[in-house]
Amino acid sequence: MLTRLKTKSERKLAKQICKVVLDHFEKQYSKELGDAWNTIRDILITPSCWQYAVLLNRFNYSFELEKDLRLKGYHTLLQGSLPYYPKSMKCYLSRTPDRMPSERHQIGNLKKYYLLNAASLLPVLALELRDGEKVLDLCAAPGGKSIALLQCAYPGYLHCNEHDSLRLRWLRQTLESFIPQPLVNVIKVSELDGREMGDAQPEMFDKVLVDAPCSNDRNWLFSSDSQKAAWRISQRSNLPVLQIELLRSAIKALRPGGLLVYSTCTLSKAENQDVISEILNSYSNIMPVDIKEMARTCSQDFTFAPTDQECGLLVIPDKGKAWGPMYVAKLKKSWTTNW
Repeated sequence: MLTRLKTKSERKLAKQICKVVLDHFEKQYSKELGDAWNTIRDILITPSCWQYAVLLNRFNYSFELEKDLRLKGYHTLLQGSLPYYPKSMKCYLSRTPDRMPSERHQIGNLKKYYLLNAASLLPVLALELRDGEKVLDLCAAPGGKSIALLQCAYPGYLHCNEHDSLRLRWLRQTLESFIPQPLVNVIKVSELDGREMGDAQPEMFDKVLVDAPCSNDRNWLFSSDSQKAAWRISQRSNLPVLQIELLRSAIKALRPGGLLVYSTCTLSKAENQDVISEILNSYSNIMPVDIKEMARTCSQDFTFAPTDQECGLLVIPDKGKAWGPMYVAKLKKSWTTNW
């Protein structure tokens, strides 16, 4: 009887994995990533081994929660080992697939923590936000990276933009759950097509984060509608075009001397390294910023695949480090104005 139940639940899990997507990824990623793909695939299709980091909310800090996490064997992410790692940002990781329950959204009550894939903090840290700076989160929903930015510093102005109206609602709720009223005054939320932001606010920002719409490998593998999944795959080649247009807009919105970080949660070279190469080849005033040191410093908590780019990192899921996929690239806008 137990065996029959187990087989039934295994069948249920197997059903949840979308074969159309898995077959497509198998062809592409075994070529791009070689032997590493076997381990990555096994982790991506086994949610029971996924890990979740706990980002503490400094605006409703709980000493008891932090003590409890330490007692459970959680450890802090990279504390003090990176050149830029603000003391105000506290993130705890477990080496096992332990998941804290999510807190419910309650109007008027700030949440104490945010659950996230630890790799999604790397783009935030790469941006090196300082107090008083003007920062743009161009594709901000669901809001995790905006929340993380606010754990790092008090910006003079934070513009969170999201073009999709359903995701925009999610973004607003996330901000409301984590950010106290006085700080809300320096945050603007907008629903603009990100490709128009550069024309709307030229050279306005010191720092810009483009966490671009992408293939989102983890979610796509569990698409419940195989027809929709097949359509997504047929449209996938259009994503780099959108990503490049968003970056062009972000570059316009960035002031000379400012930093831009581009990130995705896909392993796809076409959406990662190729997009950044296209941008670097198109602009004489956009410079790559070497972030290899970040990979060296973070190797205890993350596994990286080679990208052949000094300005780009790719976090790949690994046993005991089931974070990612997450691609991060860092660029700087120089003071020359040739385009």
